[in-house]
Amino acid sequence: MSFPIGPNEAERLQTLLETGALDAKNDPALDEICEEARRYFEVPICTLTLLDKARQRIKAAQGMEPGETSRDAAFCNYTILSDEVFVINDTFEDDRFKDNPFVTGTPFIRFYAGAPLTFLKDIRLGALCLIDTKPRSFSRGDKAELQLYADRAVRQIATAEFERRA
Repeated sequence: MSFPIGPNEAERLQTLLETGALDAKNDPALDEICEEARRYFEVPICTLTLLDKARQRIKAAQGMEPGETSRDAAFCNYTILSDEVFVINDTFEDDRFKDNPFVTGTPFIRFYAGAPLTFLKDIRLGALCLIDTKPRSFSRGDKAELQLYADRAVRQIATAEFERRA
C-alpha cells in the first residue's frame, strides 16, 4: 500500500522527533483521554497515534494494545493531511480502505473518525482515532467534540515535552 504525504512532511517529522513523544514512555494522561473519548462516543476502540517516516506508533489506546504498525495501512495518513476531522462512515464503501488489512483483518474496522493532533500551524503529529466494527454516522457536533479531545492530547504532549526539557 502507498499513502499520501503532505507538502511539509520533512518539517512535520522533524517537529515530531523534537517533541520526544515518539520515544517517551507511555503517558497515563493520554490513556485517560482515550478512555474518556471511547466512553463518550460509545466505540470499542480509541487510539492516539503518532506517524513517523515508516511506522504508526500507537502511543495510547483503549480497546486494543498500544504498539506500532507499518505506516502503509494507517488511516491516520489521511487524517494528518488537514485540520479537519477525517471520517469514514463505512470502510466497505470507500475504495481507499475496503481492502485495507485493518478492515479485512483485526481489528476489522468498519467506522473510523480521526482528529488531527495539530502541534503547530500545519504540523499534525498524528491523530486521536475512534474505531468501530460496524458502520456509523458522525455529526458535525461529534467532529467538534472529538477535536476537543485531540486538543487536550496535544496540550498533554506539549506539557510532557516542556517537562522533559526542564
